[in-house]
Amino acid sequence: MSNRFASLFFLFSWVLLAGCKQSDPADALDRTADVVDFSGRKWDIKSGYNGPGPNSFSKDYENVWVDERGFLHMSITKHEDGNWYSSEVISQDNLGYGTYAFTIQGNPLNFAKNVVLGLFTWDNNTFYEQANSEVDIEFSKWGVEDDTHPLTTSVQPVFFSTYYAERSHQHMVDPEILNGVTTHIFTWTDSLITWKSFKGEDFRTTEPFSTWEYDLDHPPRVKEENGQQSLPVVIPAPGATTNARINFWTQTYIANGPSDGKNHEIVIRKFEYLPL
Repeated sequence: MSNRFASLFFLFSWVLLAGCKQSDPADALDRTADVVDFSGRKWDIKSGYNGPGPNSFSKDYENVWVDERGFLHMSITKHEDGNWYSSEVISQDNLGYGTYAFTIQGNPLNFAKNVVLGLFTWDNNTFYEQANSEVDIEFSKWGVEDDTHPLTTSVQPVFFSTYYAERSHQHMVDPEILNGVTTHIFTWTDSLITWKSFKGEDFRTTEPFSTWEYDLDHPPRVKEENGQQSLPVVIPAPGATTNARINFWTQTYIANGPSDGKNHEIVIRKFEYLPL
């Protein structure tokens, strides 16, 4: 749900741990109807045809489920109706300034070139004042088949009618360091956002392999969408209904579904929120 548009786009992508597909509700763990329990929080499962993308999002058990270890599985799959479906979960808790930590497992370089994994904040009700209060960590090749640096961090707006390059950063790290278990965090305050990435699950006592900061020294920017404009923002503030979200989707202008024609699955091992 963000964009890395350098020559065109940039951001990061990601595949994962195949196997274990649970499509039978009777077998699914930590899930009730359209709500999944993950990392001690309840997450609503998105469905319908909408953004980003736009994509068709599925609430089927084969697209969103939790395994016996408590890990969240999210998939992009082709259903029996012949259509491709993406997945997204939305935390029911309203969150604000603080540290957001996402531990993932897989290898983003195995993603098709139009697949996107988004780890981010969002608020449906703060478009005008705060450009939807969006802070992003994303994995995608953004349509570039041979891109080997799929990790991008951003603060929106980045590309809504106008491209603001200073608001997004492609992390030029050794691609192999992203293979396996990694943890990606951002700490959001009213004057500074700091992103850090770590090998493994420990972000408290280990050194990050990549960092980026965004402060108030940058110019304010306007988000333009659907014929409307936000107020100019530098660092957006959270609103009363801001939450954490995780989505796994495809850029449909490149292909209907993953460009390689394969189902994709990602695993999110853990999410933590540490308020300021």
